[in-house]
Amino acid sequence: MKRPFGTVLVFFVLAVAAAAQDGVLRYFEVDSLNTGLGPVPEGIDRDTPQAAVESFLNRAHGGEWKAAAHLLDLTNLEPASQPQAGPELARKLHTVIERQVVINWDDLPDRPDGLKSRAPSNAVLAGEPRRSIRVWMVELENRPVSIRLNRLKPAGADPVWVFSEQSVENLPALAARYGASRFEAMLPELLQEEVFWDLRVWEVIGLPLVLALSVGLGVLTYALMSRGMYRIRRDEGGKSFTLALRGPLILYVMTGVVHVLTHWVLAFSGRIDAFLAPLIAIGYFVATVWLIINAADTILNRLIDFDQGQLSTIGSGQERKRGIATKVAAARRLLIVGLVVTGAVIVLRRADLSQTLGLSLVASAGVLTLVLAFAARSILANILSSMQIALNQSAKIGDKLLWNGYICTVERIHFTFVQLRDWTGKRIVVPVSDFVEESFENWTMVDPTIIRRVDLRLAHDADIDPLRKSYHAILEQMADRLGDLDNRGVHVTDHDIFGQNVMFMVPCADPNAAWMLECEVREKLLAAAARIEAGGENVFPEANPAEAA
Repeated sequence: MKRPFGTVLVFFVLAVAAAAQDGVLRYFEVDSLNTGLGPVPEGIDRDTPQAAVESFLNRAHGGEWKAAAHLLDLTNLEPASQPQAGPELARKLHTVIERQVVINWDDLPDRPDGLKSRAPSNAVLAGEPRRSIRVWMVELENRPVSIRLNRLKPAGADPVWVFSEQSVENLPALAARYGASRFEAMLPELLQEEVFWDLRVWEVIGLPLVLALSVGLGVLTYALMSRGMYRIRRDEGGKSFTLALRGPLILYVMTGVVHVLTHWVLAFSGRIDAFLAPLIAIGYFVATVWLIINAADTILNRLIDFDQGQLSTIGSGQERKRGIATKVAAARRLLIVGLVVTGAVIVLRRADLSQTLGLSLVASAGVLTLVLAFAARSILANILSSMQIALNQSAKIGDKLLWNGYICTVERIHFTFVQLRDWTGKRIVVPVSDFVEESFENWTMVDPTIIRRVDLRLAHDADIDPLRKSYHAILEQMADRLGDLDNRGVHVTDHDIFGQNVMFMVPCADPNAAWMLECEVREKLLAAAARIEAGGENVFPEANPAEAA
């Protein structure tokens, strides 16, 4: 007796648990549903989410608004007012769907329990029945409003899928926001007929016109802002706020025209809005970032001259100025990175790119994310390397360097490359990662004074004293352009079978002129050596070119 009783008890507990789970997860229980509308017409299928949406759209396209009202949850209305308000609300819902919603049929299960059989295993509701499904998100008064389907079970009836009570409550405000504008209502019926892809004739004609008008006003803005700008010299262009504002303002105008015409003057369908909404958000974001960067660059160019070589001059406080310029440039790069990241988040939030463009894989660890990460690895490495230079101050804007055989000045440190200027005026572009990894000589780091050397190959029996006297005389003549003459000197540094190598030290106070001073001293030493040799003394080794090689 105990065993059969225990078995029955177990089955009873499991049945109660299943019933409780069914009541919690599978549907919402209500006393009644749309009693004021009367019996549900034939052909209305509310068994699954997909069937409910299909039934609503089919009835709406046929103008059967009373039948379409059965797909709405009108619980918040009195039964007596449902026959009049229901069809009108169904019409408004169809307007909102038509203007703002792009239905993704793959996300609408064709199962009564709403279970999404093809959902990934890591999804929150994978393998679980659902009683509420979000169809779309619509912006209303700076807040997102969802269009949802709920599964309701009236007392004594089977569960059905209908548009939720909350969604129905928002329909008047949504229809007022996204319904037909006054201009559209004035258009003839011929232009309001559908042609293809659920688009009307006026949309097919109007969208190219809107884009053309946007481009035209952008060109006009460019022409108006360019008047009088011919007076700005090329070397002063970086300090002109007018020039800095021109590009962003043109983009603002073009984006604003598209935004106003497509959201306030005209109300395009959801398919077009799903394409335009993210582009408008991106346009505003790019224009804002562009404006901030241009304004910051203009202010920096007025405070610090990056390109005219003033930072490379030697004097009191120049080392500090070069350090400040480098840190300011690094702060600019950090500002840009912060703006891009913040703007990207705002664009994704405002434009809902994962919904409108179907790019939900961007937010997951999918193949696209891996491809983008692989492609961006070198860019990220260069950006981090540029920040490293700014922090350790190994090379500052205006520093004189000997890099890979080039005597050059650091002009700019960009995100991905360092811009160097050779003494001949040539620009050398070096990837930041390569610049950081390779060693270089910094002639202006800590102390700008530098000693250059002139090496001459003299004969074994050459008397160095006459040439040493000439060397001292040459440096005395050039003393006003040289550094501390206490650092001068003549030394024999090496010798071989061809002769002795003699080093003549050239102290320089300004590394920017050091190489030219070295060349000048070499030229005068060779002239002095030639005069000494002309007097009968042997100076240079006697060797033919073949032996020298």
